[in-house]
Amino acid sequence: MANWTLETIDWGRFDASKVDPEILRNIKAAALVERNGGDYGIYLRRVFADDPAFVEDVHRWVDEEVQHGMALGRWAQLADPSWDFDAAFERFRKGYQLPLDAMTSVRGSQAGEMMARCIVETGTSSYYSALKDATQEPVLKQICGKIAADEFRHYKLFYDHMRRCLKRDQLSKWRRLWIGWGRLAESEDDELAYAYYAANLPLDVPYDRLGAQQAYARRAYPLYRPGHVQRAMAMVLKAVGLAPHGALNGWMTRAGLWFLRTRAAKYAENGA
Repeated sequence: MANWTLETIDWGRFDASKVDPEILRNIKAAALVERNGGDYGIYLRRVFADDPAFVEDVHRWVDEEVQHGMALGRWAQLADPSWDFDAAFERFRKGYQLPLDAMTSVRGSQAGEMMARCIVETGTSSYYSALKDATQEPVLKQICGKIAADEFRHYKLFYDHMRRCLKRDQLSKWRRLWIGWGRLAESEDDELAYAYYAANLPLDVPYDRLGAQQAYARRAYPLYRPGHVQRAMAMVLKAVGLAPHGALNGWMTRAGLWFLRTRAAKYAENGA
């Protein structure tokens, strides 16, 4: 379990004058996704029903993910007292559904599922690290620092279980790379886009997946600094089974920064 709770956050330090309204919109969306960790827990417990050791870890992981959502949601309500966190979450759950009836991993194997989870934790740990460094609001900085530390630990959890599963599933490096690339591509799928829509747009506005995805990304991508991307690339390479540092990491870091900057500029030009 995480070594912090909602009660250990220093809410009294909240400074409304340091709230960035652009970051606030993304925090509202992130709060919905994190709070929905219970559904991911249902899916993982079904896929790993024959692995009681991992299922026990999933229970703890879900508790921590939900706590992330509750902390972010509480902060967003401080920053915008008119925002109804519970109503936004219900709207999100009605519009976005995980494959809860799945009995096997959508990645093709348990090791593949662990690889995908490593990619997710890489993305979240780097994003909350970037948020922590970007925000000037002291309470959000504290929350994002706590969440980032949890997500780095979650990466190690899934990585260790993946290594155990690989002894049975025998996924090649190329297959792991393919799964990792596929999960990275899904970062622009419906989940975050619908969360952004449910958290920020009026009920009478139709859902536009591409528009919502670009609106979220335009606010998220500029937050990343070279160190955030470099560390994320090291985590991806390690999960694939390649050397996490060296020339390949340098090339991927430069490519990642170029992607983030050009996409952010394009979305801003489009008025996302």
